[in-house]
Amino acid sequence: MFYASQADLGTASQYSPPYTPSACFGSESTQFPSSNFFAAAGEGIWDDGAACGRQYLISCISSVLPRACKSGETIQIKIVDRAQNLSSTPTRQGTTMVLSNAALAAIADSNAPSLNIDFRQV
Repeated sequence: MFYASQADLGTASQYSPPYTPSACFGSESTQFPSSNFFAAAGEGIWDDGAACGRQYLISCISSVLPRACKSGETIQIKIVDRAQNLSSTPTRQGTTMVLSNAALAAIADSNAPSLNIDFRQV
């Protein structure tokens, strides 16, 4: 767990396969961590592509879906894509990050359309 004073606040939605090609690594299968905890960067953190490969610790703070967050769960994700270039449609547009199905399900109810998150680059 990390302290909120060290983290940024943002929003997250999720997207489903196909996850390739990605804006960062094309069709390379090795771009995905073995945990399948990865995400696409929203414009606020995209940084002209410098976000590619960055890793973040994220946890769920709240959601429009009551009791969606899994209390105490923090995961590490890797940025592999740009949110505005995704092959599949995110559950909500304009979020800080768009998480893989596995990443969102690890910190919240997978039926949540979007989350408020703490995130910190590691």
